[in-house]
Amino acid sequence: MQTTIIKPQKGFASLNIGEIIKYRELFITLVSRDIKVRYKQTVIGGLWAIIQPLSTMVLFSFFFGKIAKIPSDGIPYPIFSYAGLLLWTYFSGAVNTASNSIASNVGLITKVYFPRPIIPLAATMVGLIDYAIALVILIGLMTVYGYRPTVNILLLPLILFLTWMFSAGISLWFSATNVLFRDMRIILSFIMQLWIYATPVIYPLSVAGQFKWIVTLNPLTGLIEAHRSMFLGTPMVSFGILMYSALIAFIVFWTGMVYFKSVERRFADEI
Repeated sequence: MQTTIIKPQKGFASLNIGEIIKYRELFITLVSRDIKVRYKQTVIGGLWAIIQPLSTMVLFSFFFGKIAKIPSDGIPYPIFSYAGLLLWTYFSGAVNTASNSIASNVGLITKVYFPRPIIPLAATMVGLIDYAIALVILIGLMTVYGYRPTVNILLLPLILFLTWMFSAGISLWFSATNVLFRDMRIILSFIMQLWIYATPVIYPLSVAGQFKWIVTLNPLTGLIEAHRSMFLGTPMVSFGILMYSALIAFIVFWTGMVYFKSVERRFADEI
C-alpha cells in the first residue's frame, strides 16, 4: 500500500498561489461562513459595520476636533476623521479577526489537508463587506458637506488591495505565532491600540512637520492619506510614499507566507 506524505513547502516554493487557487471553492466557503457567523443572531446585523466607525468618528470629533482643536487641512473634522477611520477600521478588524483564525479552526485543521493559509486569508476578506457597508455613510457625509470624489478615486481598488495585502501579511505572522504562543493575541491588541495614533487617522500628515519622515515609515500612512484624498480632495500623498507602502505590504505578505508555511507542520501538535 502506497503512502503519500504531504509536507509544507519552504522558501520561495511556499508562495504556491496556484495551490490556493485550486482550493478557491473552500476559500469562498470559508468567507461565506465567516460572514454568516459574524451576523448570526445579532439584533441589527450589518449595521454594526456602520456603528463602529460612526461612533468612533463622533468621539474623535468631540475630543480631538472640538477640544484638542487638531487641524484637518480645512476639511470639517467629522468627515475628515471618518474618511481615515473607514480604511483603518477595515485594517484593524481584519488583523484582529484573522490573527486568531487558526486557533479557532482546530477541528478543520486536524482532520483534512488543504492549504492552511486559506484560513487567515479568508478571514481578512470578510471586513471588505463591512467596508462597503460603512462606505455608504461616507458618501452621505460627502453629500451633506458638499464634497465630490476626485479623479484619484480610480486608485481605490489599488489602495484596498494594498491594505488587504498588508493586513493579510500581518495576519499570517500573528495567526501562526498565536498557535505557538497564545499571549500573542493580547500583544497584538495592545499594538493596534497604539498604532492608530501613529497613523494619520485623527490628524493630517501635514501637521507632522519635522517628524513627517517618522510618520511615513508607517506603511499605512500612504494608504490612509491616499484614501482620504480620493474622496475629499486633500493633498495626494507623494508617489514615493505610496510606492513605499506598496513595497512594505508586499514584503510583509511574502515573509508572512514563508513564516506561516515554516511553522505550519507544528499546528496539529500545538493546537
